[in-house]
Amino acid sequence: MPARLETLDFDEFHREELPRRLAAGHGALAAADGARIGSLAFRLTGGGAYSYIPQADRIDIVSGDEQAQTVVELDSESWQGIVRELETPPGLIYARRVKCLRGDPMHFVRWEPRLRAMYNGRPVFNPETVELQARDGSSLDVHQTFALASEPEEMAHFLRTAGYLLVKNVFTPEEIASFREHGEGLRDSARQGDKKSWWGRNTRGDAVLCRVTNAGSRPIFRDLYQDPRLTRLVRLCDEKLTPREADGVEGVTVLFKNPDMSEGLSDLPWHRDCGMGGHAVMCPVINLSIYLAAASRQAGELRMLPGSWKGSYGFVEATDTSGPEGVALAAEAGDVSLHYGDVMHAAPPPEGPGPYRASVLLNFRPPDFLHHRGEDNYNDVLLQRSDGQVEHLSKAASRT
Repeated sequence: MPARLETLDFDEFHREELPRRLAAGHGALAAADGARIGSLAFRLTGGGAYSYIPQADRIDIVSGDEQAQTVVELDSESWQGIVRELETPPGLIYARRVKCLRGDPMHFVRWEPRLRAMYNGRPVFNPETVELQARDGSSLDVHQTFALASEPEEMAHFLRTAGYLLVKNVFTPEEIASFREHGEGLRDSARQGDKKSWWGRNTRGDAVLCRVTNAGSRPIFRDLYQDPRLTRLVRLCDEKLTPREADGVEGVTVLFKNPDMSEGLSDLPWHRDCGMGGHAVMCPVINLSIYLAAASRQAGELRMLPGSWKGSYGFVEATDTSGPEGVALAAEAGDVSLHYGDVMHAAPPPEGPGPYRASVLLNFRPPDFLHHRGEDNYNDVLLQRSDGQVEHLSKAASRT
């Protein structure tokens, strides 16, 4: 945790500060989350406990954990990190820094929108009621696409409103062919457990490469950070963002979508890119994708939840029929998409015979970006297995 932050007292916060925040409107915001996930308690390691009991229009704070359906034990630093939007339930679960004493650890994950509302006043996002407006006051066409020659202010308005942007025909077929060739070279050199690649396993039991994170080791990818077409698009953001240093470790990623996956993170649930932690000191960030192949229901979609980047939305599987549908980016090879790291997005499994989606991923961040725990990157906590597989969150949670 950044050293400049004043230590929060667990008991004093729950007796005085949190009730004040809830009365000031945070309680109503938290109660707006209609997820039926029961009550939650935090118990400090070697300390006390407090329960959060949801009511129709408020959240009650009760001393102790006897009334809570799910009880999570964690240390003071981890709890303070949640309060300050530095830590997240998924990040703490993957890092094995929490213990579920009672109930379902995934309920802790699904409590995150309520916690962010209670602690920080961040509204719970409701995709069924959100109303997004175009510049002229009409309803925003959330499926709209753009070209490099499109009006910059129209593009900027769409990006700040929806949280994402799809720009067509940015790269030529010749450039894409070269990117694919170098991507295949990285695929051939990747090895399980090299800490530079993500792996999974398909339904036949085969180990399958999902992404390589060291594409910045090749100049053709590293130099993309200086490509004027891309820097022009990033300047559409209201915030001043700078390129992530492409140091050959995590500066550029190449993603390979795969069919019939049973383990690993080739398919992604609805999530935000700061979902492992660090929101307060890293956001806003922009993640940019260069499509090397089409993104479609058959090839593997990238779906966005329009307008969600300024709110908070709970964990849900991309394939859950009770979850949101979102907007599928209708991208072809040569297209580029940008999205804020806070926008909820998902990557469901492909439904066709291939070829499958492949993308080059770049990251742009504030000049004062820092890892909230002072580590090199967020990949480290995910790549703990010797086979290079990033476990599904629910599997990691089952061990808490």
